[in-house]
Amino acid sequence: MYFLNKNTKFELGMAEIKDTYTSIASPSRGLYKDQGSRFISFAYPVETEAQVKELVDSLRKEYHDARHHCYAYRLGLDGARYRMNDDGEPSSTAGRPILSQIDSAGLSDILVVVVRYFGGIKLGVPGLIKAYKTAAQDALGQAVRIGKTAAVCYHIEFDYQNMEPVMRTLKDMDIPQSGQSFDQSCSMDIRVRLSQEEDLKKRLVKYLSLIIQNV
Repeated sequence: MYFLNKNTKFELGMAEIKDTYTSIASPSRGLYKDQGSRFISFAYPVETEAQVKELVDSLRKEYHDARHHCYAYRLGLDGARYRMNDDGEPSSTAGRPILSQIDSAGLSDILVVVVRYFGGIKLGVPGLIKAYKTAAQDALGQAVRIGKTAAVCYHIEFDYQNMEPVMRTLKDMDIPQSGQSFDQSCSMDIRVRLSQEEDLKKRLVKYLSLIIQNV
């Protein structure tokens, strides 16, 4: 949580802040078959590890008779939060190929799960890598891509006498607002894209009595 008062000072940096990235609009599905084994793939837009767990658990229940439920995901603007899971397959033959397809597509905020039904014939390490890679690629190929903007949310409070400059600034910068309350003391929640964050603080700092970053 971050607190700001009207005496706080900011210096704007000269470097441009990148705050856009690519994800998918809705779930998609793919399929790959080899030597009797079926690899059913699912791609989901996600934003949290909790969503990942819920979706993987749901697929484990729905496809409870499958041999493996392997997956990989990346989250966030820079994709720094990620994980690969081979779910019993030989090391790096499932999760890593799935993640490689996510990275090749340049995506984040995405989960790909590949459910395998064993066909009775072992595919070997090269065969497994190809199977999981191709299955993931098929699901991603069916997905519709969308641009996303990384943002941070704040709760702001200010005196009623400062409402006009605050609201004008938010309008000029096209900042979304919610939970508005206007009385002798005014408050609201705002969502600020990362590239606008420091500029907004610099413009508003003299008008605000409190700004709290919501985490």
